Amino acid sequence: MAVSLSFAPLLPWLAIAVLGAVAAAFVVFAAWRGLVGWWLRALGLALLVLALAGPQLREETREGLESVAYLVVDRSESTGLEDRASQIAEAEAAISEAVRSLSTPEAPLRLEVVEAAPDEDGNRGTQLLTSLDEAQARTAPEQIAGAILLTDGQVHDADRLTEFPAPVHALIAGREDGFDVALRLETAPGFGIVGGVVRFSVTVTALGTSPVPLGQKIPALLAVDGGASRPIVLDIGGETEIPVEITHGGPTVVDIRVPLLEGELTERNNRVVAEVNGVRDRLRVLLVSGEPHPGGRTWRDLLKSDPAVDLIHFTILRPPAKQDGTPVSELSLIAFPTRELFLEKINGFDLIIFDRYRYRRVLQPAYLANIAKYVREGGAIFLASGPAFAGAESLARTPLAGVLPASPTLEVLEQPFLPRITELGGRHPVTAGLGRVGADPDWGRWLRQVVVDKRSGNVVMEGVDGNPLLILDRVGGGRVALLASDHAWLWTRGYEGGGPQADLLRRTAHWLMREPELEEEALFAAVEGNRVIVERRTLADEPAGVVLARPPEAEEERELELTAAGPGRFRAVIEDAEEGLWRFRDGDTTAVAAVGPPSPKEYEAPLATDRVLAALVDVSGGRSGWLSDPLPQLRMVSEGRRAHGRSWLGLEQREAFKVTGISLTPLLPAWLAALATSLLFLAAWRIEGR
Repeated sequence: MAVSLSFAPLLPWLAIAVLGAVAAAFVVFAAWRGLVGWWLRALGLALLVLALAGPQLREETREGLESVAYLVVDRSESTGLEDRASQIAEAEAAISEAVRSLSTPEAPLRLEVVEAAPDEDGNRGTQLLTSLDEAQARTAPEQIAGAILLTDGQVHDADRLTEFPAPVHALIAGREDGFDVALRLETAPGFGIVGGVVRFSVTVTALGTSPVPLGQKIPALLAVDGGASRPIVLDIGGETEIPVEITHGGPTVVDIRVPLLEGELTERNNRVVAEVNGVRDRLRVLLVSGEPHPGGRTWRDLLKSDPAVDLIHFTILRPPAKQDGTPVSELSLIAFPTRELFLEKINGFDLIIFDRYRYRRVLQPAYLANIAKYVREGGAIFLASGPAFAGAESLARTPLAGVLPASPTLEVLEQPFLPRITELGGRHPVTAGLGRVGADPDWGRWLRQVVVDKRSGNVVMEGVDGNPLLILDRVGGGRVALLASDHAWLWTRGYEGGGPQADLLRRTAHWLMREPELEEEALFAAVEGNRVIVERRTLADEPAGVVLARPPEAEEERELELTAAGPGRFRAVIEDAEEGLWRFRDGDTTAVAAVGPPSPKEYEAPLATDRVLAALVDVSGGRSGWLSDPLPQLRMVSEGRRAHGRSWLGLEQREAFKVTGISLTPLLPAWLAALATSLLFLAAWRIEGR
């Protein structure tokens, strides 16, 4: 029960003040005139003004509220170092018991345990004060008795709380004199040019009572794509650039590691794993057209639309020995540089395309033999054949025949037909998804096909009566594609609805130029958060081998169970993958995946410290201590009193309450004030009348 005086004015306070001033002036005037009863009149007017203010006795029935203390427990990864976890667990049990003993029926105290969970959603580090802020937002500030933080002091949201309505105490787990070496990735390129060199920048920092002086060299290891490690040297306290050569397209995984030093706290921050994507710089394509035709423009537009392609295009209109009397001024000013292109600089091209080419001795047998050598040594050619491929001027009757996957049968079919994806083509990345397998596709027909006998390679499209239409083959270190028709351009013109001509030719060209995403026999590993998705791509109905996975730091591999994810695609998902470099292998096919951030924030500075939380502890009136020392006692203190000592920590005794009932009793009712005022004025009149 609480009793207080309150007012319920009958008039606005301004009006009451004006009436009070008028009454005071009247009393002063009466006293100045010498009226004997002026003081009775003053008392009567005062009672009248007081009655207008409405004085009343306020009686509140109150119910006390419990005080709340927060125990914030750090569960981040860094608390797993040393014996921090056991220190925190023992302190948590002791403090919970101490708080229960401080609670009484007259002054109840409730302990709320708040856990700062490990950072599993990203690289945000320890969000200790965020957890405390979210918990205290659910409680009225008048009820908060204080907070005790059990942590190693490595908090990455120190700016989340700059003040607190009660004392905050920090008890630090770990050693005060720890030592550690931290390797941090400063800069890493997102991509690199295949055949070029990219540079990674790393910093090695010695933390704590380091036995390693600044400026000293420290040995390290560098591995690329999970291969053998090679030694490198890094500077302690300085930044070191590490050159890495990009040897292939697609992801290149770079692993840099500093061996564990004696007395070092942890090796979790001695390693950084980064990924750089290899891209080809300006793919060079040579397009040789044998004669003008509608499809020539299609090839040119397709290749010129790709900003990564440098295109050189020649059209051979006649053999050099032909003489038809055409004036020299009307001939091309640029002679066809056959020797320069096909002997001296042929290895500078990533792809050579022969579009409706006729063998008319513009390219001598020696040049064609050199093209065949170029293919076997890693080059690529694409033949889009017309009727000439089946005749005497066919490239199949030249030294180039040794690298072609098929030979013509001298038959050319001049009839409409629907190009179809073969069953094998439904699994090949070049044609997968372009159309339905085993059914009539919903695209337009072509009108001509050269009949060929397949000798090698994979038939991914077929035409009239199942005859091979598109054959993809590997020859030595190179690749060859043969399209047994020159009517792909009909799709570009929208004939009978058109078709995916651009996708088909673009995919074929990029497969020839070794685009990693179009490899038909490949193993891929992608990372999504803490999941690793492993995909095996093959032309077979089932993977020929077993995909083996080696987790980070593991000595033995384990077998993955793959499930079908589409035609020619099999997949396995590793949930909650351990941070580090994962290696996958299926025979000679390999893949690597880097799980986790390049430099985990949680381990940038893993030494225990009380400096990060010092500002909040000081401004709230709390104290920091170490769990390696005897645990301080807990006691309740009054609000505003000192909340810590050498061997104790204080929680404030809050007197928060809620009002359950209110009783109001008027002290000067209007009728009583009117009666008293009348009697006083009457008494003054009688005295003055005598």
